[in-house]
Amino acid sequence: MPKVKFFTVGCKVNQYETQLMREIILSHLDFEEVEGSCLSDLYIINTCTVTHRADRDSLNLIRKAREENPLALIVACGCLTELDSEKIKGIDRRIIIVRNKEKKELLKKLPFTDYRLPINNSQGISYFKGHTRAFLKIQDGCNNFCSYCKVPLVRGPSISKELEKIIEEFKNLIKNGYKEIVLCGVSLGSFGKDLKENTNLIRLLESLDNLQGDFRIRLSSLEAWDIDDEFMEKINKIKKLCPHLHIPMQSGDSKILKLMNRPISPEFYLEKIEKLKEKIPDLVITTDVLVGFPQEEEENFLNTLNLIKKIKPLKVHIFSFSPRPYTRAFHLEGKINEKEIKRRIDFLKEEVKKISYNVKKEFLGKSMRVLFESKEKESCWVGFTDNYLKVKLLSKEDLKNRFLEVKLSSLRDDYILANL
Repeated sequence: MPKVKFFTVGCKVNQYETQLMREIILSHLDFEEVEGSCLSDLYIINTCTVTHRADRDSLNLIRKAREENPLALIVACGCLTELDSEKIKGIDRRIIIVRNKEKKELLKKLPFTDYRLPINNSQGISYFKGHTRAFLKIQDGCNNFCSYCKVPLVRGPSISKELEKIIEEFKNLIKNGYKEIVLCGVSLGSFGKDLKENTNLIRLLESLDNLQGDFRIRLSSLEAWDIDDEFMEKINKIKKLCPHLHIPMQSGDSKILKLMNRPISPEFYLEKIEKLKEKIPDLVITTDVLVGFPQEEEENFLNTLNLIKKIKPLKVHIFSFSPRPYTRAFHLEGKINEKEIKRRIDFLKEEVKKISYNVKKEFLGKSMRVLFESKEKESCWVGFTDNYLKVKLLSKEDLKNRFLEVKLSSLRDDYILANL
């Protein structure tokens, strides 16, 4: 039996799309999926181009696949293929390029399949390999064009999945045992704005919240400008929605936000976070910050740090500025040297660690629900609360994919120890 390997670089949307391609191939072709050092006849490599590192990682995976089996068929798909397919072809002209919009028609790009073969993927994915939680893509593309970001160039404008299809796919995942489903998209808050039916993210959440079953819903990422009055008014009525929101900040400085072409001010961002915390009990915030954007002086950087201290996030994903060709920021003057960027990132990480510690400390002594995902060492189970606190519990029972009410007892480096 011929063998296939799948590799993914990048975001939750990419991970979802790899799973979709996995199900298409394994349900239509007589292939066996393999991992590790096992040689494969077919390699599906889902690439990313959001940073220079993502480009490098994607190209390295392609090179490694070619070295592992010089005779294998390699398919490179995803964001790097959109504007940089020649870099991929430079590794090997035989590599098959599959653009983002062609992923659903993957079989038609393979030389050994029949173009007339019916491809049934209307129900989306039915499981999520290697994960206790499932990602469900409800939207693709972005209309904002932040000046540092290639994503709108490689993903195109915002496109929403039809409401009925989302609900059916969600119900199927619940039926197959998933107790946490993460709704993801490139610009999640744009969901529904391009659909004929009168819907948006909050109305989708209301529909999903009414489904039967013991499950929870998590949102992957939401921009502050997409949190409108209706969202603010109704969000605390969605009972199965996790009280955890990832709301990218990128900068806490007005000048830098303007240069980034992000249509918010630090004051607007802070006001949204404070209102959400008033509305949602035990809400935890996580965010993204981009350090070393062109013309970011020390004062601008410190403004970002001050805003972080005010919103008190559990986690901050810290990125260094990566000049992306084809974006406006690529041509901006006032680039910051790498040594200074590293100093700022190191400093910011230490400050964030203190903030995160204090956020977790606020929940000590509370009883909270945890969905346990995996076992670490002997009898040590790892899971997450609804509001995304990492928890460990000692138990000889099999807790995988089970909800348990536990008491948060003591803090460790990156987790909270709990007991029953």
